[in-house]
Amino acid sequence: MRTTPDLSGAEWVKSSYSSGEGGQCLEWAPVFAAAGVVPVRDSKNSDGPVLTFGADAWSAFVDDAKGGEFPH
Repeated sequence: MRTTPDLSGAEWVKSSYSSGEGGQCLEWAPVFAAAGVVPVRDSKNSDGPVLTFGADAWSAFVDDAKGGEFPH
């Protein structure tokens, strides 16, 4: 069984690819990556939902995004 980590004290880091103009802002909690989980949220809605990904799946997504696999 997989459970969501307790994120109540998590320190969030804004993605370096996030727009600085209040647009597309993404944050993640890197401390959980060592445990194989990458929590991600919308920085404009810090009380909103959090998506969690396996570290390998997140890494593959980031690599694909950097490689231009997803249209804008």
